Amino acid sequence: MEKQNKVKSRRKFVDPVFHLQTKDEENQHITKDVIKKVRSTGQLNLSSRHMSEVPEKLFSIYEVTNENEINVDLSKPVKEEEAWWNMKPLTHLDLSSNVLIKLPKQIGLFQDLMVLNLHDNLLTELPEEIGALRKLTKLSLNHNKIAHLTQELYKVVELKQLFISHNCLDSISKDMSDLVMLEKLDLSNNVITSLPSGIGFLVRLTEFNVSHNNLKNLPPDIVNLRSLLKLDISHNSITKLPNMGELRKLQIFYAQHNDIQEIPDFCGCEQVQEIYFGNNYIKDIPLEFCDNMKHLKILELRDNQITSVPTAITKLINLIKLDLTNNDLEELPNTIGLMPHLLSLKIDGNRLKLIRPDIIHAGTNRILRHLKEKISDEDLKALHIPSDVSLNNRIFPNRYTMRHGNFLNLAKKNISEIPEECFIEAKEAKVTCVDLCKNKFVDIPAGLQILSTTLTELNIASNKISKVPEFFMNLTIIKYCDLSGNQLNDLPDCLSNLVHMRELILSNNRFIKIPNCIFHMIGLEILLMNDNSIEDIPIEDLKLLKRIATLNLSNNNINFVPPELGNMTQLKSLELNGNPFRQPGYAILQKGTDSILSYLRNKLPL
Repeated sequence: MEKQNKVKSRRKFVDPVFHLQTKDEENQHITKDVIKKVRSTGQLNLSSRHMSEVPEKLFSIYEVTNENEINVDLSKPVKEEEAWWNMKPLTHLDLSSNVLIKLPKQIGLFQDLMVLNLHDNLLTELPEEIGALRKLTKLSLNHNKIAHLTQELYKVVELKQLFISHNCLDSISKDMSDLVMLEKLDLSNNVITSLPSGIGFLVRLTEFNVSHNNLKNLPPDIVNLRSLLKLDISHNSITKLPNMGELRKLQIFYAQHNDIQEIPDFCGCEQVQEIYFGNNYIKDIPLEFCDNMKHLKILELRDNQITSVPTAITKLINLIKLDLTNNDLEELPNTIGLMPHLLSLKIDGNRLKLIRPDIIHAGTNRILRHLKEKISDEDLKALHIPSDVSLNNRIFPNRYTMRHGNFLNLAKKNISEIPEECFIEAKEAKVTCVDLCKNKFVDIPAGLQILSTTLTELNIASNKISKVPEFFMNLTIIKYCDLSGNQLNDLPDCLSNLVHMRELILSNNRFIKIPNCIFHMIGLEILLMNDNSIEDIPIEDLKLLKRIATLNLSNNNINFVPPELGNMTQLKSLELNGNPFRQPGYAILQKGTDSILSYLRNKLPL
């Protein structure tokens, strides 16, 4: 399978009537009206002006001269937007889609710049003065001709978004690891042959794109990117991947068009929803992969060398799309027909002997119906399901179907009651996860206490529940509970014993205070109580939650934020928007958790 990873050179074709602008013509883009607007907004857009150089006039835009002075009649009241004391420094500069060959050194004068767009130009390098832009949070360099990044760039430590795709980079300095605030990094469509080992220090990175390069492997510490949500390594020459289990927040993984021979270990990646392994050399689907990826929704394995699909594929109970196009399959497990959420099954381009071409061409529903009709007693025994069990869909599943994934799923069934027999069978199936969301429950089903020794996850969101019964205290090993979108205004004190609770979601209810029992759930890491009517933050009680990392109190009636909250440095995500308090102000809230906590600490008395 031939792989081509060459970066296509990008040329700009000049229109016959196009001519390079003179300095005077370039300076004409900085009119008096433009100066007024920049001074009042702090933003300047010079995109798509056919400029080959940055206008010199740009760097005197805040100077009062005969050319650009804004006349003020002292006999008349000064307009607020024109008053010199109200001038805003330049924070957003867009020079994209021009023909700039060089960025002048004077760019370092704009030390308040937060956003700098330089994409779609002809830049070959950045000046060292770029390092003076210490407030820069977003830098776009896509579609240029940059072959080397100045070391000064790595001093811009507030940078959160860095885009350098479609350039000529062949290596990345280890000093990239100094940009510890990075959340999005795009290095795609270059000629990079390796990544520095220090890449793992970018622990805030949520999106990382290094596709269309010449990578042959990944540094081992890439698994330290614990905040990563999306990783794209497609179109490289990678042959082997490290164990991915430490990327616990990973949701989307692109690895198409490589030389990968084995699917790596994903054990621990409980948030992954999409995996793309098309155009590789994979020969089989590991049983361990099927056991550990129950949350997976899309699995793309087209254009590989897979010879068989294990029966255990049915353990991927949430799978919506499965693409096995162009492999070496001769048969499929008939039990794929039992997969409850599968909407797209692609099996063209295989050597299947037992499925006629007309069935394949008829689409997913016809293929699944054919497989379901062919299920034999042997197939059922392989799944530990007796042959006398009906395969028709039922509202209340039996223990044999619940056994796969240890999951009782009754979401969106329009029900208000569950027979006790269902919970008894769930116990026999050792169910650990129950989903009852989006139904018509007025009370929490009493049968849940039958699962008190196994239940670790419960979702009963979007119902009409107004009270949590005391028997809930018997669910002593529960770790995740979603009660959002109900009519609750309090929780019983006896729930204090739920010390294993890690994530509690009480959003969109009727709470006017945080229930006392919550402060005794010592294992709590995530508490979401947004969109209620909470009036205050009981800081002394909140301090008892030593492990709390995510706290969402947005859209409540909180009038005062105690400065002591700033000392809870274990908080990684704090949401307070939509409350009537005046301090911290909107600008501080928009900067994120670290800025909010820092602001609050500065308000503490010495």
